[in-house]
Amino acid sequence: MLNAGVIGYGYWGPNLVRNFMECEKSLVLKVSDLDPARLALCKSRYPSIQTTGDYREILNDPAIDAVVIATPVGTHYPLALEALKAGKHVWVEKPFTSTVEQGETLLNEAEKRGLKIIVDHTFIYTGAVKKIKSLVDEGAFGNIYYYDSVRINLGLFQQDVDVLWDLAVHDFSILHYLFGKKPSAISAIGKSHVAGKPENTAFVSLMYDDNFIAHINANWLSPVKVRQILIGGDKKMAVFNDLEQAEKLKIYDSGLVLDNKEDIRETMIGYRTGDMLAPKIPTTEALKDEVEHFIHCIDTGEEPITSGAMGLEMVRLLCLASESIKQRGAPLEVK
Repeated sequence: MLNAGVIGYGYWGPNLVRNFMECEKSLVLKVSDLDPARLALCKSRYPSIQTTGDYREILNDPAIDAVVIATPVGTHYPLALEALKAGKHVWVEKPFTSTVEQGETLLNEAEKRGLKIIVDHTFIYTGAVKKIKSLVDEGAFGNIYYYDSVRINLGLFQQDVDVLWDLAVHDFSILHYLFGKKPSAISAIGKSHVAGKPENTAFVSLMYDDNFIAHINANWLSPVKVRQILIGGDKKMAVFNDLEQAEKLKIYDSGLVLDNKEDIRETMIGYRTGDMLAPKIPTTEALKDEVEHFIHCIDTGEEPITSGAMGLEMVRLLCLASESIKQRGAPLEVK
């Protein structure tokens, strides 16, 4: 049985507490938050959980095996470092840290102490993304040409991160998981339309050494909420609409048909439009699978799919994208 302590019971904390409590292999012993009203809400829902305004009570409790951090990004590093030094496994919300150097320090600390870090890139554990991954691995799409994502809505404005760090980070992690390759360069443009606030609109392009390209549209100023990913290959194409209730994932037997000629200028381009398949997607909550995966990795010593190392790679991309915005979209090399 894994005993967990949760720091932060704001927007995402309640979902984490619920899933750790509902898992047969874990319990939440303590929850910490600076807001007494949030702690009262937690206590009303889970009378058995101890609540506190001092997160150190979680770190100093020898009965707690893992610390779950659901706090603003700027606090991830100091809280995770303290938790590791206290001998606790760490679950931390995305993005992993605010800087690359912070992430490297946490990885070194965890390795030194034999502890696990999992970064909560929740989309990786959804049924739709897992299904796309299986199709990619079996070559169903053929040669994959592009990944195009639209992740837009009206709000929620974050105080400590821009729209890239809030929304585009989801696509960085999905790209990494699906295709397992690092971009060679990244370019981003973005703007803040509210004085004193971070960028609320951004467009990111990721370039790779082969013919693959990825583009992300992230926006807090859209009149509608859209969560859609398109993947195009020479055999099949896919549309993942996360807001769709019944058919989140659709696979299209569509693409180009090339009649190649010796003279490339005479090559004829045709179009293939075949059937559409909406595969059955497991309805298990992604967080449930992620909690079980976290516990499994602690028990077996395996590295989590969304490990600290993976989270660090996402931070590297975010830092480069932010720098590219400062340089008005200059493409920057990914090392």
